[in-house]
Amino acid sequence: MSIAHRRARPTWVVTGFAIGALLLSGCGADNSGTDATTTNKRPPPVATTSPPAGARNSAATVTVDDMKFTPAEVTVKIGDTVTWKFDDKVPHTVQGIGDKAMGINSPIFDRGQWSHTFTTPGTFRYLCSLHPEMRGSVTVE
Repeated sequence: MSIAHRRARPTWVVTGFAIGALLLSGCGADNSGTDATTTNKRPPPVATTSPPAGARNSAATVTVDDMKFTPAEVTVKIGDTVTWKFDDKVPHTVQGIGDKAMGINSPIFDRGQWSHTFTTPGTFRYLCSLHPEMRGSVTVE
């Protein structure tokens, strides 16, 4: 049968097959080794003040849970980092009290952690700005 005798197919059929093929080609699996179910999950927020060069890892951890800081008082050395781990049903902050503690100022958290590195000696008092009855202190020797 010659080309002249073949029945011409409507243009929309050919176009439809081409579009379908393009759509299906974009649906292939990604073999990059990532799990698609975890790529959209965000980790808990983590905020950190910049530690000085050579600073140690967290020397003390304070848990923020059940409407309190535990332990409420910690003692560290100059250059040490204190980490507050938030795990409560309500949001909290770590806010320095007084001029000496002005650099202690976390975002609001209900889950996650925040750290601050202490570079000068002294006692630094703090509270939760949302719940001022929650108080603590860090003594730096």
